[in-house]
Formats: sequence, structure tokens, C-alpha cells
Amino acid sequence: MTTRSAAAVPPTLLVAFDLGNKTWKLACRASPAEPPRIRTLPARDLTALAAEFVAARARFGLAAEAPIVTCYEAGRDGFWLHRALTALGITNFVVDSASIEGNRRGRQAKSDRLDATALLDKLGRYVGGERRVWSVVHVPSVEDEDRRQLHRELFTMTRERTRVVNRIKGLLALHGVVLPVTRGLPREMPPFPELRTWNGEPLPPGAHARLAREWHRLTFLRRELRALVADRRALLRSAEDPVVPMVQRLLALRGIGEVSAWIYTTEFFAWREFKNRRQVGAAAGLTATLRSSGRVTREQGISKAGNRYLRALAIELAWSWVRRQPTSALSQWYRQRFASGGPRLRRIGIVAVARKLVIALWRYLETGVVPAGAVLKA
Repeated sequence: MTTRSAAAVPPTLLVAFDLGNKTWKLACRASPAEPPRIRTLPARDLTALAAEFVAARARFGLAAEAPIVTCYEAGRDGFWLHRALTALGITNFVVDSASIEGNRRGRQAKSDRLDATALLDKLGRYVGGERRVWSVVHVPSVEDEDRRQLHRELFTMTRERTRVVNRIKGLLALHGVVLPVTRGLPREMPPFPELRTWNGEPLPPGAHARLAREWHRLTFLRRELRALVADRRALLRSAEDPVVPMVQRLLALRGIGEVSAWIYTTEFFAWREFKNRRQVGAAAGLTATLRSSGRVTREQGISKAGNRYLRALAIELAWSWVRRQPTSALSQWYRQRFASGGPRLRRIGIVAVARKLVIALWRYLETGVVPAGAVLKA
């Protein structure tokens, strides 16, 4: 892309944010030749921010209606600031932190002021037409972002339940107690007074009290998980949510269950507009990263730059697809290329299946064409 001439670009105020929990650092300038104007504002103070925009325009001799272009790195603050700036008529870019160019020296000076200034320099290059400076994050709508909270809470509570179960098992193993189950824990609270240690004595009082508390936590988590699953199923039966038809189309394919269809839709397909298969693979973080220099060529694995919720599920779904869709062209390709190899080769092959499957499902939702050889549920 060619750089636009200076005459074609209207006088614009460029602003870069370095967002902190208590304060924000702002770096402003109107042209690359001018030194940046650095200011510190209270975090999340939009009134002070608007006043600073007015002062910066006056400082650089810009008109009161001069356009403003801002940027900040994606992080804990999410997208609310982007929506607030957009509502004010400001063009804002949310930048992927991992994509920003950086110095490779081992020791570098770092401060909020230096970070804001460096971000401001790259913003000027990006506005000037140099698109490879960084990658801009695609901002979801409030509805699309809110729709993801249900399954993300399910992920969090499932991990917490696993931690509690492991703590209970570890505490019992510490005293030589074996429960009459082979997997997980009983659904009902075991009679802790009847549990005996390795030598037949009752549990010590401290261990008994801790077991009771951990079991109460586990009971609460199980109850909340059941409620969340019921809420998700109620949403799937509802005709009001616009993503439900897309979820139902994925559920029609054998090998795709409720969890996979819901997460693939809400995290990926429902709010992203992909133009080609390369964008789909890159957004999933399943693209190869080849490093080649001279005669040295090394494959570094997948990029892992995309959505981590979908990427973790994509591998599981790929195994399910190979088992439950044996007649599909993708499963046959996997068996011909990787099934006769060792465990390492099969793990490499299943990642390739995951990437191809994500692309095939995207095409299925976009065009309605079922993946080659795939079977629909009865």
C-alpha cells in the first residue's frame, strides 16, 4: 500500500494511550516533526480526557473540529474505551500487543512515557499507510461480547471444580484414605466421621473440618454448573437469540455437540466477517510458523495467536470428527497421512485436521455446503 501524500491527509491530532489502573498516560502530536505532548490523567476520567483533547488541539494550532485518531493496546480495560471514543466521533484503533514491533535488545529502558511515545510513533506510521506496523483487533458489539460470558464462566467454574476435587483427593491420600470410586468423587457427601486413616483411626479434627469446607465448595460449584448448563440449553431452545440458527446448523453435523457448536458460534463465527480461509486459520491461531534463513529451515509449530477458547476446543473437536465422521474426506486424509505414524506424528496431524475443519465449518455456515463426505445426524 502506498503512503498517502501529506496534502491528502487533513490536519489530524494523533493520540496514544498507555492505560494504567490509577492513571493514564497520553502522548499527542499533530505531525511527525513535532515533539509529543505528554500528559497524565486519572484513569477512566472521560471529562478530563475531553478537556485534554481541546487543549491539545489548541497547543498544536488545530481547528476545533480537527479529526482525532487514537490508539491503545488491548488489555484488561477491554473495549469500553473504544466505544466511548467512537461515540465522540473519534477514530480509534485497539492494537494487539503481541503484534507491535519491538527492539530485540536484552535490556531496554521502559516507562509509561516511553511506551506512549513509541505507540504514538507507530500510530503515525499506521495512519500514513504502513499497515504492517501492528495488527488491529476486531472489536465485537456489546451483544456479541456479552453472549460469551456464559460459556467463559462455565470454563472458569469447571477449572475451579477440578481444583477442589484434587484438593479433596490429595487430603484423603495424605492420610491413606481411599474412596470407593474410581473417577471423580461421590455425588453425595461421604460420612467423614466413618472415614479411617491407614491404621484404622478416625481423621484428625483439622483434616475433618477442612474436608467438610471443601465439600461445601464442591457442592456449590456443582449446583452452579448445572444452572449454567440449563441456562445455555434454554438459550438454544429460544428463537429470540440471532445466533441460535447458526448453532443449530452446526449441531446438525455428526460429531459436533452442544458445547462445540455454542463456542464455535459465539466466539468465532457469529461476529467475525472472514474473507478467505487464511483469515479463518489465522484468527484461530492454527497457522504454521515457518522460520527459514539461508539453508536453515525450521518449523516452529502453530502461531497460537488467535482465540484460545476456540483453539483448545478445535483439537478436541478434530479427534471427535475423525472418530464420528469416518467417511468424510478430512478423516480419510488424516488416516492416509498420519494414522500409520507414531503418537507424535498423529498429534501433529490432528492439528492440521483442526485447522482444515475450522475452515470447512466456516464454508458450511457461509454457503450451506456440507463438508465433503460428512454425515448429518438423523
